[in-house]
Amino acid sequence: MVNHKEFEVAGKGPGLQVWRVEKMDLKPVPKELHGDFYTGDAYILLYTTAGFSYNIHMWLGADSSQDEKGAAAIFATQLDDFLGGGPVQFHDVQEHESLAFLGYFKSGVKYKQGGVASGFQHAVTNDMNVKRLLHVKGRRVIRATEVDMSWASFNKGDCFIVDLGKDIYNWCGSECNHFERVKALRVAIDIRDNERKGRAKMHLIDEGSEPEDVLNALGPMPEIPSRSPDDESAETANQKKGTLYKISDAAGSMKMSVVAQTNPFKQEMLSLSECYILDNGSDKKIFVWKGPDANPAERRAAAKAAEHFIKDRGYPKHTQIQVMPAGSETTLFKQFFCNWMDKDQTTGPRRPHTVGRIARVEQIPFDASALHSNETMAAQHGMVDDGSGSVQIWRVEEGEKVSVDQSSYGQFYGGDCYLVLYTYNVRGRTEQHIIYTWQGVKCTQDELAASAFLTVKLDDSMGGSPVQVRVTHGQEPPHFVSLFRGKPLIIYLGGTSRKGGQSQAGGTRLFHIRQNSTKATRAVEVQPSASSLNTNDVFVLKSLDSVFVWKGVGATDEEMNAAKYVTSLLGGSVTAVAEGNEPAAFWSALGGKKDYQTSRSLQKVVKPPRLFGCSNKTGRLIADEVPGDFTQMDLATDDVMIMDTWDQIFLWIGNEANKVERTGAGKIAKDYVDSDPSGRRGVPITTVKQGAEPPTFTGWIQAWDPKMWDTDPLERIRANF
Repeated sequence: MVNHKEFEVAGKGPGLQVWRVEKMDLKPVPKELHGDFYTGDAYILLYTTAGFSYNIHMWLGADSSQDEKGAAAIFATQLDDFLGGGPVQFHDVQEHESLAFLGYFKSGVKYKQGGVASGFQHAVTNDMNVKRLLHVKGRRVIRATEVDMSWASFNKGDCFIVDLGKDIYNWCGSECNHFERVKALRVAIDIRDNERKGRAKMHLIDEGSEPEDVLNALGPMPEIPSRSPDDESAETANQKKGTLYKISDAAGSMKMSVVAQTNPFKQEMLSLSECYILDNGSDKKIFVWKGPDANPAERRAAAKAAEHFIKDRGYPKHTQIQVMPAGSETTLFKQFFCNWMDKDQTTGPRRPHTVGRIARVEQIPFDASALHSNETMAAQHGMVDDGSGSVQIWRVEEGEKVSVDQSSYGQFYGGDCYLVLYTYNVRGRTEQHIIYTWQGVKCTQDELAASAFLTVKLDDSMGGSPVQVRVTHGQEPPHFVSLFRGKPLIIYLGGTSRKGGQSQAGGTRLFHIRQNSTKATRAVEVQPSASSLNTNDVFVLKSLDSVFVWKGVGATDEEMNAAKYVTSLLGGSVTAVAEGNEPAAFWSALGGKKDYQTSRSLQKVVKPPRLFGCSNKTGRLIADEVPGDFTQMDLATDDVMIMDTWDQIFLWIGNEANKVERTGAGKIAKDYVDSDPSGRRGVPITTVKQGAEPPTFTGWIQAWDPKMWDTDPLERIRANF
């Protein structure tokens, strides 16, 4: 079989690759436009992990043709064969995508009208004549859909983006809440930074305060209707039951037979020489498992068999299909089996939120068992390359950019802002550029403004060709971390890199070192307290007269190597400390011994942690899962969050959560555990309140900042304007 030329670059490094089907061919989508999908097209996505496992997604737009859908299916099969048959395959349909798919796009998914047949191309331009309206919906999953440029598209309960090219107006209805505004702002920032390369000007406007430009574009403003029901919060069907079928062509034609109809199933039911379908169709999800010794015809026909299966049973066309080979089973699939045994794996999760005005809705009890249907994974941002290009770094100082000495590349201070220019080549083409604007959490408003201005100025000096990426302190994307040649990224708590400006120069300092699933290692300065420790990680403690390297029981060698680099920068004689054998001087430097995260669950996570948000925004209390890796920023203060760490469930109560959410979330958490297909009845549930989180909770989140709740996330984003 002749491989497509695009396969030559497929899966060569960690991250996301996206292709669109164009005239029965595959064309790459620029990285800056990942997350933009034309509704008349079909796409192939490949996500490659740091450990070189693969997910292949076939995405079908609502208006895509049968020819495009057929071509996408062929390309997905060919790519799977090219990668040795090992990838997990997902069939994703517009508006019904898997959480794995949605987790790749931190700034949301944007649906654009038209497609390749209409002449619409994926291209990053400085076109300032754009005129479109985007309807932003979703709290956990952000979807921005292009709608008619008319006031008739608006409602009071949602946010809209009036995109006029050089000006981007973020319009918020009077009934939308604080958290929805934050989500919509992220979409608008993504358009400004990626589609306009930072050249557009952003404006925040509330209903009733529309400027002249918006009124000229939309006409006189009529009475706006109230919010429409949230589609993503519709009741989810019960999925506690599943049926396992065997697919075989032993009789000369593809046949299907029932293996078991009661779960949890036993792993030994899966023969290595056969293929199987696990029907969870009542929840719009079908799994296909391919045995390594099954004949090639059965393996290739497995996905097609699932499509026929859906049609024969009258399931919706948007029913999700996940195709997986033995050894690459997803978390959700394994939950249907008791005592599943495999080697090791990693994954992750993310977030949600609450109410504006609540309409009267029939109170139907939420079916917590439906939460087991949501697949989760550590979906990181794509990486354009391995970070081996050239790097230049400047610090923002008095409105100008000042070169940073190369010896301190990779070290960032919370009191500073930086410009990082990355230059690289792709397949022998001309040089490509990315400008990362890193903004410290302790920097001044003047420095924030100056960093944005200097970024545009640098972009202009290079002819407008670079891609601009704003980087928030503590949420650096994997590619940014990869730029520093294998050294850990070091983030100091405050101060500045200017001479004499280092924070706590003579005091006690503590650095938390952790490697994540993309093999990126960060050393983040945290509050010097024993409660900051974590049994799964490494910490460097520097006091007035000592330097300790504390190794938790579950820490890795890579984290220890990073600690050596950190101590070489801090100076002083180093004392190695193993958890459980700490000298008195160690505890004394931390202000005394305190409780800290001692659960070893993070070491080899068999079941990844998951995060859900409980909300009665639609008038009925429900819980939704959040895709992607989660951070402290993902805890919505006006929600009750459920964090599942497998051997324990946490109920996190946001300060602004309402009474219905506070009183009803506990039942959802209990029902969720009791209805788990793999059987976890009786797992303890711990209630945690915002601002009083114990180490057993904060230990799941690197560099927990107890002062974060003192600042408004909306204001933090406004500062980036």
